[in-house]
Amino acid sequence: MPFTRRQFVAGLSALSALGASIPFLPTALADATGEAVSGRRVFNLLINPEPPSLSSFNTTAGTSVTASSKVLEGLLTYDEALNARPALATAWEAAPDGLSYRFTLREGVKWHDGEPFTSADVAFSLDLIKRFHPRGSSTFANLERVDTPDDHTAIVYLSKPAPYLIRGFAGGETPILPKHLYAAGDPLSNLHNNAPVGTGPFRFKRWERGSFIEYERNPQYWDPTATVVDTLILKVIPDGAARLAAFENGTLDAGGQSPVPLSELERLTKSGRLKATTRGYRYTITPTMLEFNLDHPLLSRLEVRQAIAHALDREVIRKVVYYGYAETSYSPIPKSFAHYVYEGPNPYPFDTDAANALLDKAGLVKNGNWRFSLTLDPLPYGDSYSRTATYVRSALARIGIEVKLRAQDFPTYIKRIYTDRDFDFAVVGMGTLYDPTVGVQRLFWSKNFRKGVPFSNGTHYNNPDVDRLLESAAVETDEQKRGELFKAFQKIVIEEVPSITLVMQQQVSVYNARVSGFEDDANGLDSSLANISLADTGGAHA
Repeated sequence: MPFTRRQFVAGLSALSALGASIPFLPTALADATGEAVSGRRVFNLLINPEPPSLSSFNTTAGTSVTASSKVLEGLLTYDEALNARPALATAWEAAPDGLSYRFTLREGVKWHDGEPFTSADVAFSLDLIKRFHPRGSSTFANLERVDTPDDHTAIVYLSKPAPYLIRGFAGGETPILPKHLYAAGDPLSNLHNNAPVGTGPFRFKRWERGSFIEYERNPQYWDPTATVVDTLILKVIPDGAARLAAFENGTLDAGGQSPVPLSELERLTKSGRLKATTRGYRYTITPTMLEFNLDHPLLSRLEVRQAIAHALDREVIRKVVYYGYAETSYSPIPKSFAHYVYEGPNPYPFDTDAANALLDKAGLVKNGNWRFSLTLDPLPYGDSYSRTATYVRSALARIGIEVKLRAQDFPTYIKRIYTDRDFDFAVVGMGTLYDPTVGVQRLFWSKNFRKGVPFSNGTHYNNPDVDRLLESAAVETDEQKRGELFKAFQKIVIEEVPSITLVMQQQVSVYNARVSGFEDDANGLDSSLANISLADTGGAHA
């Protein structure tokens, strides 16, 4: 597709080709240290930034999901249409009243330490996720108990219906943990959070901080035909130029979440050795948003947030920042939820005159060039968030707001926003997931303002009407009524501007042309990769 020329940030210009290509050979592949691993199939997957944890039971950090899902499995997996498929559960049935789900569990499954997987692990894990996962308090808000009549049956009982729940059992979202390793002590400080023991197709081997995470094939995996990969290396490459070079010289086989500048995709895939796809992201569509700290003395004022909303041109962001790989949106619910999305008028269209008038009326007049100054923290997760921040800085300068950009690593960003709350406003991206109750509610529900919990209600937004609408939608089984509740919620938050939705991203995965299989899963490269295939390029078979 044609790309719009970049119009800002000279430092983000296209990189020249770096080095010669190195062919991918199945019998002599580079391992994480660059040494040959003869006769073994090694798959090198980009992971950036470095994950805060290798278990996703207590975080929604994207790279933790990527790392965790290879080792820790869920009860189900999902295809691109979000149809459930067996994983640790082989069968499932919902009661007619929607108040219970019966799961038949796979027999003969063992944890990587040899202990048997049982229904006790399921009951323990769901309780843990309800208490500690950033979305768990809403996803499993109605969870009353899990009965385990035998080792291979788990019955989930709810206090109220949860119409979204059956889509919430993917491994990255609701990983099943080994009870025998987590029951004692604080689960948040458990050593296995960074050296996970799971049931998945790969076993943890080592984590060289700042460099790579190494997994090896699980020879006792319950599906012996599943994976052809012997060694899975998750490579941490924070530098954009180095990532691009790694794809070009063959030391990276795949990377998700738009791993290279979107401006480079056409050139990178021209030879046919590398491909790009937007498939494999159905489980979570990610909006790019501005989130305001509503405890900030200026940003707590509605007219200031309204003015900022008027100053931003979403079409420029779509074309210039995302090179067309995005869809403009002013609602936090994406259009893929056709029955739920609000389609009323945008109360704050791009209009710098209106923005200036609001600030003048608020008494925030210019002193020289500026009315006031704010600091903006872009999510340190790829190129697009920093580019969005650069655009916001230039757009707000036109209405007299000085914006200073602050760069930091991922752990510092998370601590600043969600623990210390030492920020003015931030560029964020959080998946809407498979249902608004799960992916969107967490950002606006006052009961999800939880200091120290990443990707929760970071704005400190509190509106009892919004709480009521979200809580009602979470248990409403009539689709039309549920849609009306979600639309009423959106109208309020769009008008009150605790955050500004800018675009819905179209994430891109870049991969070696010999790789296939991941794109059929709703989670793409964030799936277990149990079904990945590697075509031969010649030479002896591994």
